Amino acid sequence: MSDVARSQEQLAAWLKLAPVVPILTLQDAAQAVAVARALVAGGLPVIEVTLRTESALDAIRAIAREVEGAIVGAGTLLSARQVELASRAGARFGVAPGATLQLLAATEAEGVPFLPGACTPSEIMTLRERGYRTVKFFPASVVGGVPWLRALAAPLPDVTFCATGGIDVRSAPSYLALPNVIAVGGSWLAPREAIAARDWQAIEILAREAAALRPAGSMQP
Repeated sequence: MSDVARSQEQLAAWLKLAPVVPILTLQDAAQAVAVARALVAGGLPVIEVTLRTESALDAIRAIAREVEGAIVGAGTLLSARQVELASRAGARFGVAPGATLQLLAATEAEGVPFLPGACTPSEIMTLRERGYRTVKFFPASVVGGVPWLRALAAPLPDVTFCATGGIDVRSAPSYLALPNVIAVGGSWLAPREAIAARDWQAIEILAREAAALRPAGSMQP
């Protein structure tokens, strides 16, 4: 098995732990631990912290060090340097809105399980040729959503997706009902107002609701 295949296998195993991956954009690293603890307590252990703020790396570092049960990753990776810094901070996986040869090479060299973004058949096929079987479908809600992913299932049956972008608690079950969707990513789990109010219980409740999501039409309890 190639290094990419092993890395993808690990990533897929993590994504199967819960139906939703919380996507956090944190302005204050001091709040990262409390937010992550609430999410883990609610049943969402796999957490993506986007590198969109100056505090992001400190937030990743704090979660990796202090939150038992959390599997924290770095999102919005755009460069090889960011991959290196995120890995040093303790990120266990990486996520990007797309994929470049430089970014793929950097994550592979660093040994960081990587969820590259793609939304067209050609992009997905290019990643597939390199060994990627788990891909971020982004931005899901504006590039075709559920019908688009359903159409991809037949020609690309061995590729699964973490759908992200414009998905919320209402639309998530429709995505999760698709056989080629392993999980969805969502930013609704940690509302700014809840973080500002330090209402960690509210975040835990949202996490529990998300962790209990079932595919649309499912009869599971």
